[in-house]
Amino acid sequence: MRKKPYLIDGIIGNSKMLVSLTKDGQLQRLFWPHIDFSQHMNRFYTGVHVDGEENVTMFMHEDGWKHEQKYEAETNILTTAAVQEESGFAIRQTDYVVPGKDVFVRNYRIKNISDVSREMSFVIYSDFTVDDRVRFNTVLFSQEEDCLVHYHREYAFAVGSTYEAAQYQSGLALDASKTNKMNGKEIMNKTDGSVSWNLGMLEPGEEVELPIFIAAGHTVEDAICELREAKHTGADELYKKTADYWENYLKQAKQFEIKDTRTREVYIRSLLAFKLLNDEEKGGFIAGPEVDEDYDYSGGYAYCWGRDAAYIANAVDKAGYHGTVSKFYNATTELQSEDGSWEQRHYIDGKLAPTWGLQIDESGSILWGIHQHYLESGDEQFLQDIWPAVQKGAEFINSFIDPETNLPMPSKDLWEKRDGEHLYSAAAVYGGLAGSAELARKFDRGDLADKWERTAHLIKATIEEKCWNESSDSYLRGLKLAVDQKYYEEAKSERKATLVEYNKKGYPTYRVWEDPVVDVSLLGLNVPFNMLPENDQRMMKTAETIERILTSPIVGGIERFPGDVYIGGNPWILTTLWLAQYYVRIGKYEKSREYLKWSVSQANHLGLLPEQIDKKTGEPAWVMPLTWSHAMYVLTVIALEEKGELD
Repeated sequence: MRKKPYLIDGIIGNSKMLVSLTKDGQLQRLFWPHIDFSQHMNRFYTGVHVDGEENVTMFMHEDGWKHEQKYEAETNILTTAAVQEESGFAIRQTDYVVPGKDVFVRNYRIKNISDVSREMSFVIYSDFTVDDRVRFNTVLFSQEEDCLVHYHREYAFAVGSTYEAAQYQSGLALDASKTNKMNGKEIMNKTDGSVSWNLGMLEPGEEVELPIFIAAGHTVEDAICELREAKHTGADELYKKTADYWENYLKQAKQFEIKDTRTREVYIRSLLAFKLLNDEEKGGFIAGPEVDEDYDYSGGYAYCWGRDAAYIANAVDKAGYHGTVSKFYNATTELQSEDGSWEQRHYIDGKLAPTWGLQIDESGSILWGIHQHYLESGDEQFLQDIWPAVQKGAEFINSFIDPETNLPMPSKDLWEKRDGEHLYSAAAVYGGLAGSAELARKFDRGDLADKWERTAHLIKATIEEKCWNESSDSYLRGLKLAVDQKYYEEAKSERKATLVEYNKKGYPTYRVWEDPVVDVSLLGLNVPFNMLPENDQRMMKTAETIERILTSPIVGGIERFPGDVYIGGNPWILTTLWLAQYYVRIGKYEKSREYLKWSVSQANHLGLLPEQIDKKTGEPAWVMPLTWSHAMYVLTVIALEEKGELD
């Protein structure tokens, strides 16, 4: 199976199908029937062949083509223009997934820009590893429906056009597609096939249009039926339906003026990306389109984390899409564990995803987010429906407290790097308890509200009294940090406070009492959880220390913490905008706008924001787009707009 690029450039979809492409228009991944699972695409090459000559097909992604790419207007319709000047071809490829349909349209306009007449064919090489599998796939060409079909078990994909195919081959078809000499093999237990359409004689300057439809279904018959309907409707009507859908979607958003053109473009692109990365059926948000399926550098991104999703949902709420957020939080009730907690992450369909331990900030974030959604929407029915889950969740985090420190017990931190009692996690639990207490009073449960507020106040008092680090002019990152035995022994020899814990089987966990590292997540003590006031002197000093220590020296932006090695330890979009939001709160609007402007400058040619920016080159470094990056962008824009300070 082909190794796909980690960095992609554009995404299209309909909240059920998600497609990612690179700037040359090459299809990289196709997810269906959920935006995180299953992934079905290995290779899909498209190109032109000059007939009657001994030459090879010129595929659009190969060397020699020049590409320009953009989204059409304010939609999720992606156009890639490719020109092969030496050979005299220009192709305009328009990609979109039809709302409410399991149909992906690739519409091509092929132009002869040479000064001679040419007999031409358009060729596709279609390699579906259905359900991400190489084994047990079948490819066939249906004579009756004039289409190629790939299938495996409960998934099938039909590929065809309103043009009648001239040639086809099922299986072992790459070389055949390169020469446009296909053997007519109708069926084979392979993943790939090829089809070509004769475009006729194109005079100099003449252009022809060829629509290709990729239709999905749970059976071969379903996929073919979907393809048949798409052909009957036609590409023009499907295009109009798709464009109208995105126009109406944006009309539902909160309307306000953004004067700077590029700032507005990235804002609108953020709203459009939210919809693509939100599941139609269950309502969950994925962290990003999957880019590292083999876990080469990460643990995967196409999952729903409660932490990321709480920020994303808050941004979507403030942008005006309350119904989407209600659906998401109602779905979280199905994910809640029996004890009231929420696990680290889930697949969009609600099944437990790969995990590496409890992160208490996830549970706190969801409860905080539920309260924020009620404040934004005022939806009383939502509150009635969600209250049992809130009570159960708040009771859990209220019990998950270390009696020795009054902080939440050790768990993974938000970066999923270390185990301990992290101040960010404590702030998330504080926010969850404080918000849940306010909701409890609406149900005349003052007893619960008082109990949860007492715990929240104890957390805050502990942080204020025991967690200030005078030497760094910032708060500690946490207490009871888990370390390896060597680090523990060194700390002990330096007379630092240490401890050892043993589990029921006698295995030790070595800990140092204080984690003094300056981490951008300490901003969470104020933004968004409001545990400490923004004008608190220590909070302000912590922000100043973060900016001084974590500003990336060459390209700017804010890094996560000193010594970060993940993808090279780069500045992140979301961390930079986190500081920007704090500066809005304390009235440093110019500083906030500087960080917003920096983030805008890091958007790619399509207006999408990555997770990280390479600290040396300034190029996108990982995951494009990251939904949390777009959420922090929207939250920053709206925060400035509400203060009348948005340029």
